[in-house]
Amino acid sequence: MLENIRIVLVNTTHPGNIGAVARAMKNMGLSDLCLVAPKLFPHEEAVARASGATDILEAAHQVDCLEQAIADCDLVVGTSARGRHIPWPLLSPRELGGVATSLQPGKRLAVVFGREDRGLTNEELHLCHHHVHIPTNPEFSSLNVAAAVQVIAYELRVALVEQVTTQPPQWGAQWDIDLANSDELERMFAHWEKTLVATEFLDPENPRQLMARLRRLFLRALPDKVEVNVMRGFLRTVDEKLAASQSAQSKGGQADV
Repeated sequence: MLENIRIVLVNTTHPGNIGAVARAMKNMGLSDLCLVAPKLFPHEEAVARASGATDILEAAHQVDCLEQAIADCDLVVGTSARGRHIPWPLLSPRELGGVATSLQPGKRLAVVFGREDRGLTNEELHLCHHHVHIPTNPEFSSLNVAAAVQVIAYELRVALVEQVTTQPPQWGAQWDIDLANSDELERMFAHWEKTLVATEFLDPENPRQLMARLRRLFLRALPDKVEVNVMRGFLRTVDEKLAASQSAQSKGGQADV
């Protein structure tokens, strides 16, 4: 399972922090590192701070945005050091270890770490199923990104290697459908937004927090691939009814909606 855990760093400023993260990962048996638009990489400072974990640096993937980094991941967890305007499912590092052990074999977990100075944006956190918070001293809570990766990676290793697990809900049988991955969920959310605007339920000029709350609803449910397809099938039917109604109105007739 450790090989299916991806560490994602977003807009890392100091290359030395990337090297230190690679070292922390190798200490705990993780190897999948993805860098979202790093400021300086490759860089000799990253190699120096990696202290022998250069294989992880050499294999690291670089992408332009977080959506690309997590597109093939089945569960995405974002690190957050502060409370947010909209509450989101929040885990401790130890609870995250329990969640990781409940994933089916072969499923990929991404843990996302933000910028050194300001972490992840609300928009980036809204791409995550859960948030994880390291319970540090509230009077001195700021952690270096490599230290944060070390804490999370340690708890994942303990849980997965020693199988210290929090039991998932029992459904009477093993779940029969794969979870929808991040790319499939993002396409569903885009479809929801388009249809909600078309029905005038969502005002794009004053969206408030509607899409964020809708994201929270679906991500909390961990929908599988069939459930996402059902939702998109429903949305396509709504789209078709709207198109038929608009066509009939333009011809001076009426449509049964």
